[in-house]
Amino acid sequence: MASKTIIKFLLGLGAVSSTIISCGSDDSKNENTATPQLVTIDPSNFKGELKSGQQAKLDPSKVYKLTGGFTIRDGASLEIPAGTRIEATGGTSSYLAVAQGGKIFVNGTASAPVVFTSGNTTPAGGDWGGLVLCGRAPINVGNGTATSEVASLTYGGTSVSDNSGSIKYCRIEYSGAAFNSEKEFNGLSLFGVGNGTTIDYVQIYQGNDDGIEFFGGTVNAYHIVSNGNEDDAFDYTEGWTGTSEYIYTTRRTDGTGNRGVEADNSQVNELAAPVSNPTIKNATFIGATAGSESQALKLRYGTKGSFENIVVSGFSTGVDIEHDSTLDNVANGSLKITKIRFDNITTESSGKKSDKTVVNVTNAYTVDNTATGAGNGTAIPTWAQGWTANL
Repeated sequence: MASKTIIKFLLGLGAVSSTIISCGSDDSKNENTATPQLVTIDPSNFKGELKSGQQAKLDPSKVYKLTGGFTIRDGASLEIPAGTRIEATGGTSSYLAVAQGGKIFVNGTASAPVVFTSGNTTPAGGDWGGLVLCGRAPINVGNGTATSEVASLTYGGTSVSDNSGSIKYCRIEYSGAAFNSEKEFNGLSLFGVGNGTTIDYVQIYQGNDDGIEFFGGTVNAYHIVSNGNEDDAFDYTEGWTGTSEYIYTTRRTDGTGNRGVEADNSQVNELAAPVSNPTIKNATFIGATAGSESQALKLRYGTKGSFENIVVSGFSTGVDIEHDSTLDNVANGSLKITKIRFDNITTESSGKKSDKTVVNVTNAYTVDNTATGAGNGTAIPTWAQGWTANL
């Protein structure tokens, strides 16, 4: 994650022309009526937006070509049935975003997941943007609302249980297009998303930035696979307070990629409220020693949190804790790691105060070599088999 906790700035992505074909004869008359306006999306040119009062459902028998940005606006919804395939091209101009009040329903199954992937002949990370959800749950930047660093949508608010829909059994491949070295898409970006939203059985593969990142919010995420992504596998900041259980991550086979978890509260104000304070359970993070950011768990900038039943393997450092505020959370018990197993780790742990003074942080965790992590130690867990690819 490259300076992602600075206050967000506006970056227009440019207007995109809608390719939605309305079943109604007058959009302006139907936009805010109680009866949903059903629309059809052109599979060969999937871009544009769904406006308030509009609903669309993709056809799983067709392959959808995501050729630009597609935004689901407040009061609109999109359903993507099991087995649907969306092939994206266009780099940063190609993404699917849910604005505050919009809803997406990705209804994949174990035998027929929904797949977002590259439409290029030779797919590679960064071929398109990614999935972006923006909700009205609390964040700790700005005055409680901010603008997403990608898709330029408002996020944040006071609705803990805000609902942006449901994403189940979904693969997101070859995402992470970058505007510059400081600003890029993740595979799945969750901006101020509330815990009324369902995130379950999602794989992010071979993206050019983070696999999944939480920007504040209260959303929970279960059964997450993040493998082969160029930056961090699992990232959170801006006051995320949800739960994530059953996580399995690996770095790229060439050893590139950074941390298993990058955990922040706020770089601008380490004590900003709400403070990042997630619960992360039953997780395996597999890395490699290449690069300067080979840390399984990087905990910094005032984060709190509870980590339980964790397996870390193959990193240079297992647990790395920085900054006085984060170390204070260790001391008062609001940041703790219980039942962690270190496998093939060069340095078990390291710690630094804000002035770079090196400190011992073994009081932050309890070693337990019976930890099973995501379910099967360092091996692929049973729940991750069948609907994923390239594990």
